[in-house]
Amino acid sequence: MQYKKIKPKKIYEEVAETIYEMIRSGQLKPGDKLDSVQQLAENFQVGRSAIREALTALRAMGLIEIRQGEGTYVKEFESEQINFPLSTAVLMNTENIAHLLEVRKILEAGTVYCAAEKRTDLQLKSMEDALEEMAKANGDEELGERADLQFHLAIAESSQNPLLISLMNHVSGLIGETMKETRRLWLYSKQTTTDRLHDEHYNIYLAIKEQDAEKARSLMLSHIENVEDILHKYISQAKNPAK
Repeated sequence: MQYKKIKPKKIYEEVAETIYEMIRSGQLKPGDKLDSVQQLAENFQVGRSAIREALTALRAMGLIEIRQGEGTYVKEFESEQINFPLSTAVLMNTENIAHLLEVRKILEAGTVYCAAEKRTDLQLKSMEDALEEMAKANGDEELGERADLQFHLAIAESSQNPLLISLMNHVSGLIGETMKETRRLWLYSKQTTTDRLHDEHYNIYLAIKEQDAEKARSLMLSHIENVEDILHKYISQAKNPAK
């Protein structure tokens, strides 16, 4: 008998799920004001960065809003938004997925352009290590997800731009969630698709190695657009299984 691996959750995921369940159960109602980031960090006994990431995830779902100078409030929402576990609700919100992929296209296309111009041999080695891990994954979802994100973060490091690196790290949790769900729901369903994913990353790496910034940017955009297409196809099939 084979058992599914149990993955440890990140701190921000635990916080987001707790607040999410409080909203779903009615402990927190539309219009209620959440505690400050500092107070939430003290209550959960975690860092403020984990609280900010959790609030970013809940905001992306349309469950909370952050009012400048006023605080964070629970929004009015449709009951359908709150009937599923957190990970499922995030996945099913196609608008949120589209927004995140749009951010990735803007952020990562520029980042990979800088990386191609400025990368060092040591940073190329980090990308090579991530590619090797991806090739070894062979059905190991956790390893594949980790290597995929590692590759994209290595590109950010290669940009030599601390602001780009910070921005990439700030959204890495959400990007990781998208990668995880994409792999779990579609990419690992066909080995040829897994091979294609590795090839796309490898071609981006080669363009960076050759310091062809325009080619690297074009390949990164194509890669993210392919992910976007795969996600939309899956969601469409999930909504219309007969098609």
